[in-house]
Amino acid sequence: TSPGTPGPGGASPYHLKHGGDIVWQIGSGLFGCRTDDGRFNPVTFEKMAAKPQIKMIEIKLSQGAKPGHGGVLPKAKITHEIAMIRHIPMDKDCVSPAVNPECTTPIALLQFVKTLRELSGGKPVGFKLCIGNPAEFLAICKAMLETNILPDFITIDGSEGGTGAAPIELTNSVGTPLRDGLVFVNRALQGIGLRQKVRLIASGKAISAFHVIRLLALGADTVNVARAMMFALGCIQSRSCNTDKCPTGIATQDPARYKALDIELKGQRVAAFHEAMIENLLELLAAAGLEKLEDLEPGHIHQRVSGTVVK
Repeated sequence: TSPGTPGPGGASPYHLKHGGDIVWQIGSGLFGCRTDDGRFNPVTFEKMAAKPQIKMIEIKLSQGAKPGHGGVLPKAKITHEIAMIRHIPMDKDCVSPAVNPECTTPIALLQFVKTLRELSGGKPVGFKLCIGNPAEFLAICKAMLETNILPDFITIDGSEGGTGAAPIELTNSVGTPLRDGLVFVNRALQGIGLRQKVRLIASGKAISAFHVIRLLALGADTVNVARAMMFALGCIQSRSCNTDKCPTGIATQDPARYKALDIELKGQRVAAFHEAMIENLLELLAAAGLEKLEDLEPGHIHQRVSGTVVK
C-alpha cells in the first residue's frame, strides 16, 4: 500500500483507525510529541512511533509552498479534538515557528534524526525541505560526513508545491523549483559518496504519469503525489483553506460545508485516479523500451520548452 502523510498536525485516531501505512510528519510545532512550551517530548513520541501503522518518520524543515515561514491554524478552526491531538490550547491561534527548535544547526538536525530512530525502535527517519541557499544543504552533507549519522531518506519539496493557506509572495517567489532542487541534492550526495545510502523522495506538483517518470529519471527513488489527489477529491484551488470557508468542504470544519463532500464517491475517484496514473506510468516505461523503473536515466527525458528549444 502507498503510505499517506497526515501532515505536521499530528497523527490522529482517524489516521490510525483503518490500519493504513503512515509516514508521521513532524513539523516545527512538534504536534503530537511536544511539551507545553513547544519543545520535543520523547515520551509521547515513543508511544506514537511504536504503533504498527507508523512506517516512517519525516522531520519537516520547510515546505515548498512557504519555505522559511511557519504555519498558522486560526483558533476558529481549533476544536477540542484538535487541541487534544496537537497538545495545544484552544483560546488562541496555533502558530508554528519558522524553524524547528530541535534542528537549529546541521549537526543538531542529524542528532535529532538519530534520537527519533532510536526512540522509534529503528524505523526509517528522514527530513523534508525545499532547497534555498545551496550552501546550507552542503553544510548538512558535511555534517553527515563528520557525524556518520545519515537520514534514511530526504524529501525534496519544490517551490511549486502549494497550499491555499500560504502567503502568496512566498508561494510564488521563494524556494528552488523541484527539478533543480532534486538534481542538486542527487549530485551533492553522489559527490560525497553517500547517494546509495540515502533514498530521495520528490514532492511538488507531480500531476501526471509523465511528471512522475521525469522525476524518477532525474534521480528520485519515490515521488509524492498530493495535488492531483486533491483535484480528484474535488479541490478547486479557491485558496480559502485558512478561512474555514472552503466551498467544496475539503478544508473546513463547518458542518454545513463539509457535509456536501460525498466521501464514498470521492474516495472512489481518488483511487481511480491513482490506478490510472500507475497504468499510464507503465505505458510510458514500455514506450521507452524499459522493464524496470530503476533503468530510467536522465537521457530518457527531453522536454520542448519552445519552438526551437528542447531541454
